[in-house]
Amino acid sequence: MTQLPDWTARITSPLDDKLGLTLTELTPERVCGSMPVAGNEQPMGLLHGGATGVIIETLASMGAMAHGYPGRAGVGVDLNVTHLLAVRSGHVHGTATALHLGRNVVTYAVEVRDDAGRLTATGRLTCHMIDLPSTGR
Repeated sequence: MTQLPDWTARITSPLDDKLGLTLTELTPERVCGSMPVAGNEQPMGLLHGGATGVIIETLASMGAMAHGYPGRAGVGVDLNVTHLLAVRSGHVHGTATALHLGRNVVTYAVEVRDDAGRLTATGRLTCHMIDLPSTGR
């Protein structure tokens, strides 16, 4: 596992915590993380599509934060998720790759895979970069 930047310890997301989402790599160009399926299923016993959307948005948003650190962050303006394969157990692992890193707009493509490495979903997040108030974030 890659060492995460120190500032990530100050970033909290109650939703990510509830879903068990963890980061394993974070640079402006690439962000990786994983999430358990258990506890994040829909009524049919499959990984909930909304949970997949969360891992996609979180990884890309963290990349935008890394791109803008320390004074700027990204807020999502367009999220796209395509579900390709159902997942019933284990973990899903996401990799967000920067497609565009501009001053005002950033876009990431995200692949989500199961423990066997099968592609289960793809997504894209575009963020508008905003100035942060001086709060130490």
